[in-house]
Amino acid sequence: MRANFKNIKEKLIEDLLFIAAISSIVVILFIFIFLMKEGAFAFLENGVFNFIFGTKWRMETGTYGMAPLIIGSLLVTIGAVGFAIVLGIPSAIFLSELAPPRIGNILKPTVELLNSIPSIVYGFIGVVLLLTSLRDTFDMIDGHSFLAGSILLGVMALPTIITISDDAITAVPKDLREGSMALGATRWQTIRRVVLPSAISGIMASILLAIGRVLGETMAIMLVVGCVARFPSPFFNFFQSGDTMTARIASEMGEAARGSLQYHSLFGIGVLLLIIVTVLNVIADLIRVRIQKKVGRG
Repeated sequence: MRANFKNIKEKLIEDLLFIAAISSIVVILFIFIFLMKEGAFAFLENGVFNFIFGTKWRMETGTYGMAPLIIGSLLVTIGAVGFAIVLGIPSAIFLSELAPPRIGNILKPTVELLNSIPSIVYGFIGVVLLLTSLRDTFDMIDGHSFLAGSILLGVMALPTIITISDDAITAVPKDLREGSMALGATRWQTIRRVVLPSAISGIMASILLAIGRVLGETMAIMLVVGCVARFPSPFFNFFQSGDTMTARIASEMGEAARGSLQYHSLFGIGVLLLIIVTVLNVIADLIRVRIQKKVGRG
């Protein structure tokens, strides 16, 4: 009797977990269908090529081309993730491998606390401190620029990279470290050739999540990037003001008439953003699998 009850309980738990997993897939599917339904008209009316690669976004003339927004999002993402990687991964190595326990117990909760700060607060800090500093340092007009957006979002992405990378490095079995040291490797050689390759999948996951946060951030980037839909000149001019896909949706959705071309074009941006994030996830998974295979063969 007790064995049957145990089997029923385990089967119930399995079914509940299966339902939870299916539910998440269904929710994502419904989101994608809704975005496609609302955004398809923009692709049909503007033309797929003109809508994606068009160089002008002007609601006054009904001209909607996403290229300046795509370039702006790309520049901010590259700058922010690069900034977060350069500072985040060394910080994670320090916390997990080098920091004394007393210091680590203080620093890690502090880093995790940064994740709980609302993005609008980061935006206010960016307006008050960051824009002023950039304006005075680089003799800019007002400081609004892709550089300001990159630095601000890089700081916001730091806790994600540091926390997850730290957990991945800490999870590397202690036996691997001791075996490397026993063979005569120095502490740094052990970290570089044993610990980091073993933790690479977790580090890749942290970078992927950081990219997702940067691409999806709206309020903070709106306050510092300038919200001007134009191409940077030259192409990688981080000191010029511009716009991103998410910032454009937030700045215009409130005034877009439901059912208008502007309304559907904003949903079209959402469709492209969802596709980009999905592709990035697939690419990151493929890279992670290849790295794991390479490390396994090594």
